[in-house]
Amino acid sequence: MGMLCDDAVVIQKGNKPGEPHVITINCPDKTGLSCDICRTILDYGLCITKGDVSTDGRWCYIVLWVVPHSSIPIVRWPNLKNRLLSLSPSCTVSFYLNQPSPCSVPSPVYLLAFCCLDRKGLLHDVTQVLCELEFTIQRVKVTTTPDGRVMDLFFITDNLELIHTQKRQDEACEQLHSVLGDSCISCELKLAGPQYDFHQGSSSLSPVVSEELFRCEPLENETGSQAFSPDMKKLMKASVSMDNSLSPAHTLLQIQCIDHKGLLYDIMRTLKDYEIQIAYGRLCPVTKDKRELDLFIQQKDGKKIVDPDKQSALCSRLKVEMLHPLRVIVANRGPDTELLVANPVELSGNGRPRVFYDVTLALKTLGICIFSAEIGRHSTADREWEVYRFLLDENCKFELSNMVVRNHIVDMLEASFNSLFVLQHNNIVSGEKRNKRSSHGSSGSQNPDDRYEKEQIKAGF
Repeated sequence: MGMLCDDAVVIQKGNKPGEPHVITINCPDKTGLSCDICRTILDYGLCITKGDVSTDGRWCYIVLWVVPHSSIPIVRWPNLKNRLLSLSPSCTVSFYLNQPSPCSVPSPVYLLAFCCLDRKGLLHDVTQVLCELEFTIQRVKVTTTPDGRVMDLFFITDNLELIHTQKRQDEACEQLHSVLGDSCISCELKLAGPQYDFHQGSSSLSPVVSEELFRCEPLENETGSQAFSPDMKKLMKASVSMDNSLSPAHTLLQIQCIDHKGLLYDIMRTLKDYEIQIAYGRLCPVTKDKRELDLFIQQKDGKKIVDPDKQSALCSRLKVEMLHPLRVIVANRGPDTELLVANPVELSGNGRPRVFYDVTLALKTLGICIFSAEIGRHSTADREWEVYRFLLDENCKFELSNMVVRNHIVDMLEASFNSLFVLQHNNIVSGEKRNKRSSHGSSGSQNPDDRYEKEQIKAGF
């Protein structure tokens, strides 16, 4: 492989605390590079506040202004730089001769298996340690035994590519022991064997659950557990348009929508799957809670997008992916209550970063314990999904069988994924709860909705 100059990626720190860091990437271009960069930045818990992209099809220049999300205690900037460097095509002879680059070898999957005593927030605490160590969680199988013990299987890969070393394995076990303390009964980290293939799939979903979870446009006329209030739908509007009159060689794609965590990644992964090439792009700072993005794009063959059907298909898909990047429902699983979260998988096979982290954090904040959890893949007619399934512990402050409570849990999770408009969302949900309580009458005793609202306020949502 060829060498890539160290200054191909430059990270400039903000002059003052709270100011954005500026990431500059200057390297050979490749299809989907912007998507890979945005996914990596999201994986480090960073939000892109502003950005510029320019390329001539051979060389690209990208500048991104980023800030950490509030839930991220520390960002390892040198490691981020190395990760971004690894994404950049090397300045090899094969690049200049337009020959295919050598295929990268997939990272080996390791199994982290541990047993400990159960407690509230345990799963998120372990997940946070793995994220801070820069492990990627590929699959999970979590079970709770009747005697209050937890048996956890985490199938992980190492973003630093060092997990094969004893030093790295010892570091992981030490960090876990520091979190689990004396409650840890056993902990083992080893190369995953046949059991990884066994856990690759996901247990079957009922037709009713599948229909609600994977419907094409979940925001249209929705009445189920993914439903939003009318005011929330007003906030979650997107404008996507194309114009072929401003450039002789490119189509101008203009996007305006509410900001959310991973917005630029959702746009770039959609364009990557459609094999759209970006010549120039600008992401403007937030104005009145809205994001504006202008992209000059071409099809894979170097031509503008002039076919009305192709324009309509791309615009519709972008709207769905921006406004509903994850699907969240609460359903019955026999006598139990199950939370399901699904995100589309890129055609390259990559899933969305930090979903497991965000879900476990939201449930920990709400005080809801997780009885069991698993991650699997599910295929529909047109795409593959990553599905996160959480069996919720009924011994919590909420009546999980109550449909109103279930809808509030979905609202809170959606808000945690779209954290940049949590405040507006919480105000709307609070008003909707008051209306629902009025329509159902009132009593002298405290009902689950009252407890839920107080818990929201206590949690700071």
